[in-house]
Amino acid sequence: MNEKVINIGLFGYGYWGPNLVRNFINVGANVKYIADISSHRLSIAKSLYPAITTTLNSDDIFNDNSIDAVVIALPVSLHYEIAKKALNAGKHVLVEKPMTDSVDTSEELIELAQRKKKILMCDHTFLYTGAVKKIKQLINEKQLGNLQYFDSVRINLGLFQSDVNVIWDLAPHDISILSYLYNDKPCGVTATGISHMNNNIENLAYLTIYYNSGFIAHVNVSWISPVKIRKILIGGEQRMIVYDDIEPTEKVKIYDSGYKMISYEEQNKYKMDYRTGDILIPKLETTEALKGMAEDFIKAIVNSSIPISNAELGLNIVKILNASEKSIKNNGRYIEL
Repeated sequence: MNEKVINIGLFGYGYWGPNLVRNFINVGANVKYIADISSHRLSIAKSLYPAITTTLNSDDIFNDNSIDAVVIALPVSLHYEIAKKALNAGKHVLVEKPMTDSVDTSEELIELAQRKKKILMCDHTFLYTGAVKKIKQLINEKQLGNLQYFDSVRINLGLFQSDVNVIWDLAPHDISILSYLYNDKPCGVTATGISHMNNNIENLAYLTIYYNSGFIAHVNVSWISPVKIRKILIGGEQRMIVYDDIEPTEKVKIYDSGYKMISYEEQNKYKMDYRTGDILIPKLETTEALKGMAEDFIKAIVNSSIPISNAELGLNIVKILNASEKSIKNNGRYIEL
């Protein structure tokens, strides 16, 4: 446990807020305030955590000099406003995904955090799962060979959002995993999507992300699927991975399979040679991902270190989301990054 106890103020005690409170307490932080616009939600928080001050007035957190950091679990449209006010008040900031709803505001927050010498971090929780950490290890060890593709499906029925489309809601999970696993920056995006609710908010979308290296990524997101699927396929020249987050135990499977082209120069022909080997199921860490994220944020504050889910990664994700939305509104046009 760190010698210095970090005092935290939380904004938003809705769907994700209770999980954040629990995990920050578990890693030794002092959650001093919970702010929300709902008296009902605050009363629930107070019944569970009598020692935490609950408030309808966000200024209580900004004006308390003992607060080291704020955690923002609010709709994305409020991220920029609250994060900027917190940084100007001298607080470190952890904001839920995506960091903001535009590239300009994300860049402004990063510049402000640097000027104030404060940590700005975006909570892309999947980067702290045992599955993604294992896949990152395998890629770093070159066990897959050169990566060729990333193909993800994140679909379910329901959970419609009123302020953002399905890309801004679901795709940040897969794009954050992609950005963490594959270090090169993409060169462009195409996207198609449709709204079935007559509100111009897409509930189904397909993104393709291009790289100069020839690597390609495809992301399928939907709120209108009859089944829930959370699956990622990653292909390398030597091995391939299937990551199924719905699986209770065997989430990651490594396929020792591949292919190569055999050419016949004299005939200007070729054939494919396929290799099918064993399927390996690695053991994964079982620590709760959100606890790892909370620990990383506290560590970054105490040690002035760069967290795994850092602000630059958050900005790159917002750039892809923004370009994807532009592409959808322009009938799938290629948008440079």
